[in-house]
Amino acid sequence: MAQLDIQYVLDRNGTPKSVIVPLRLWREIQSERETAHLLKSPAMKKRLLKAKRRSQGIPFEVAREKLGL
Repeated sequence: MAQLDIQYVLDRNGTPKSVIVPLRLWREIQSERETAHLLKSPAMKKRLLKAKRRSQGIPFEVAREKLGL
């Protein structure tokens, strides 16, 4: 993403006050923040790392059944 996609909002003195970022970038930032938050918990970190190593999943129908949906 080009630096030009980010826009700065300045006050009358030219001091930056806000930033406008493309939605795609904002979602990426939010995702990274959520992951960082989850990794603070040792239990969640263990779960996330286990899920990352998992090579197979279960069919959607089986997941729904297990969740009672």
